[in-house]
Amino acid sequence: MDSVMLDTLDLQLLHALQLDGRAPFSKIAEVLDVSDRTVARRYGRLRGSGVVRVTGTLDSHRAGHAEWLLRLRVHPRHTGAVAGALARRPDTAWVSVLSSGAEIVCLVRVPAGGPAPLEALARHPQILDVTSQRLLRHLMDHRWLGRTSALTAEQITALRPPDTSDIATVTLTDLDRRLFPALAADGRAAYPHLAREAGWSESAVRRRLNELRRSRLLQLDVEVDPTLFGFSVQCLLWLTVTPSRLTAVTHTLAADPETAFVGAITGQHNLIAIVICRDSETLYTHLTDRVSTLPGVERTETALITSYTKRVAPP
Repeated sequence: MDSVMLDTLDLQLLHALQLDGRAPFSKIAEVLDVSDRTVARRYGRLRGSGVVRVTGTLDSHRAGHAEWLLRLRVHPRHTGAVAGALARRPDTAWVSVLSSGAEIVCLVRVPAGGPAPLEALARHPQILDVTSQRLLRHLMDHRWLGRTSALTAEQITALRPPDTSDIATVTLTDLDRRLFPALAADGRAAYPHLAREAGWSESAVRRRLNELRRSRLLQLDVEVDPTLFGFSVQCLLWLTVTPSRLTAVTHTLAADPETAFVGAITGQHNLIAIVICRDSETLYTHLTDRVSTLPGVERTETALITSYTKRVAPP
């Protein structure tokens, strides 16, 4: 991955996939004014080198799942093993190693709004301490601007899928339970491959995938290492904000180009954010000159993200 350099076309392709992870190469090629073969070859190179992966996962909020943010303290020599074990769990995402291995943060999705699996984690011999906060709401309606700034407004309009959100409740089926593991491995998998993996007809898979997309139960995500865009520092922020200022602080942070995620949580802090900066000096400036000066921010705790063992889908 370190040897891969992104040019303008690569950046445009990645931005296009952020808009629609299953957009046909022919459509992307038309908007970018290049050939279908060029787009397919570029994507194949990036995916083959591990730079990019499109994943398809269940939107836990729309499915009624509870999201718990767990912070685990482990002995540094066991960090890799514990993070790997967490990544293999089907209910985890965002398995991140913090502060050079001093702790791990992960997101656990529990069906039917259930509690976090603290008892099972507490029995793990290498986990020294666990704290949990319920992630109440995702508070950003757009992707990190660092990887979505390569296309013009006209190109974005041409590539963005139409808003056909179906507000009707969609019940998960046995076909869905077979489809989602295949989509997690490759969100752009072709219909014949998905049909073989699910053991259903191609027409049924195509129809059901369209239904899942209309209801937005299917969430397509593009995993890309920010270092490829020239950003080397990622940081988790826990913020304690005066409740009456929470909405204003959220809107301000979400509009900042450094912000990749903002969410409301329970616990001693009421807001969590992920910021991505070019280097440690830029992070320092952002924390001191921006975040700490926002009216209503009473306390800030930070931890550098050393690595991701799992992002959205299984590694």
